[in-house]
Amino acid sequence: MDDVPPLVPPPAHTMESEPQHRTHHQPNHSTANNNHSHTINSSKSNVHKESENLWATVLSEVQTNRNAQLPSSKNLLVLGDKESGKTTLIAKLQGNEDPKKGAGLEYSYIDVRDEYRDDHTRLGVWTLDGDTSHVNLLKFALTESNFTDTSVVICVSMMAPWNIMDQLQNWASLLQDHIDKLSLSAERTLELQNENRRIWQSYVEPGDDTEATSSSPTKRISRNLEFEPEEDLLPLPENTLTRNLGLDLIVVVTKTDYMSDLERDYDYKEEHFDFIQQSIRKFCLQFGAALFYTSVKDDKNCDVFYKYLVHRIYGFPFKTPALVVEKDAVFIPAGWDNEKKIAILFENMHSVKPDQYYTDVIARPIVRKPGAANRDIEVVAEDEQQFLLRQQQYLLQGGAPPPNLVGGGAGGAPAVQKTPDRKVIGSPGVQGSPKKMEPSKPGVVGPGGAPTSESVLSSFFNSLLSKKTGQGVPGQPGASIKSPAQADDSAAMRSDAAAELDRLTRSQKKVPLPSSGNSSLESSVNNTSDC
Repeated sequence: MDDVPPLVPPPAHTMESEPQHRTHHQPNHSTANNNHSHTINSSKSNVHKESENLWATVLSEVQTNRNAQLPSSKNLLVLGDKESGKTTLIAKLQGNEDPKKGAGLEYSYIDVRDEYRDDHTRLGVWTLDGDTSHVNLLKFALTESNFTDTSVVICVSMMAPWNIMDQLQNWASLLQDHIDKLSLSAERTLELQNENRRIWQSYVEPGDDTEATSSSPTKRISRNLEFEPEEDLLPLPENTLTRNLGLDLIVVVTKTDYMSDLERDYDYKEEHFDFIQQSIRKFCLQFGAALFYTSVKDDKNCDVFYKYLVHRIYGFPFKTPALVVEKDAVFIPAGWDNEKKIAILFENMHSVKPDQYYTDVIARPIVRKPGAANRDIEVVAEDEQQFLLRQQQYLLQGGAPPPNLVGGGAGGAPAVQKTPDRKVIGSPGVQGSPKKMEPSKPGVVGPGGAPTSESVLSSFFNSLLSKKTGQGVPGQPGASIKSPAQADDSAAMRSDAAAELDRLTRSQKKVPLPSSGNSSLESSVNNTSDC
């Protein structure tokens, strides 16, 4: 125990410095805690910033993908004869109220907007005029590089329904010839044709349960060229896609408002329009084309046509089913039609058969303009002197004058219709101053020695001719130079006519005459016939 050292209190400076030492270390401990808290806050801030940067990156990628969904490389090629409504239809889609027709190959565009994704692009439109000699310009509109980005529209007009099928076949052949000239390999051509078959077979009627389960079901039939194996393609029905061009094709029948004029002016019936429709639908079935009946004037199917275009080209949703009720607003989407549905139109055909040649049923009319049958035909009166000369020739030849002596001349010459106020030439109704003339010439007498009606009429016309022609101008109709013998004959004829008129005037006194002038005229005519 002695070895245990005694407890010695620490030095004063040590005791004093200890609290100072502790006081010195206390701030250091607090600083460490603060540094640790600052480190945690910095880490959270960095994580938040990284999180914000991540979301910004994701949103940027989404925005980029959205812009990529509406490409600017898509094109529309419009074909058709002159006056087929191509320019007016495209102007309607553009919202242009004052369209201008171009020549050769014309380029324009249609603004396409996606309100849901707040995006827009331009659809290029190539329009070839109706001159088939310009078909070589297709090399600028449809090439190997833009083949999959191009849709084709063929326009025909209802103003000339007898030309519809010939125009469709002609433009389809010209398009096929141009495609054959493109440097597309056999494998590439087969891929394009298989894609057309896939689009046709993947059509789903709007409103089906399978479509309702998908948010954007119609996008699966857009032309994204994601080919499926050929073994997955089912066999096509009969007469379907037998002429597969490997691209989108749409047939548009324009100016359907003219169908009412066809009914009124050309006597078209419902069966005629059904025959036209079934012929066009069979054509569309062969090429895998959609069909539209449009009227820019009545604004029929124009909006549906635009929506269908952006659906097929850009994959926009499309909810309009096939429309076959209204004859002037038909819509047949690609993939909907078949032979059985077309056969429904045959039920209304009674006087025609669906397999008849098209122009035998829908024939070109013989020059017939609307309202021409209701126009008044202008009648030109025959010259008086020529009429009298022709009658004189009949009388000199010894034949009876034609029955239409006053109403018209022989030879089909037009004449003025005889009205009640016109008096018959040479009838007793014409009041004259009869003269005492010499007896009639021998040999021209009737029963009882009286002159015959033929001789009286002949004398009367000769007297008129001599009177007229005596004052005529040489070189004009009716002017002549008479010999002395002819002058004596003319005087005798005038005497006979005057004597006959005098006799007819005396015979009128024996018949009581009515008070009216028209009845007097009728009585005079009757007396003339009695003579």
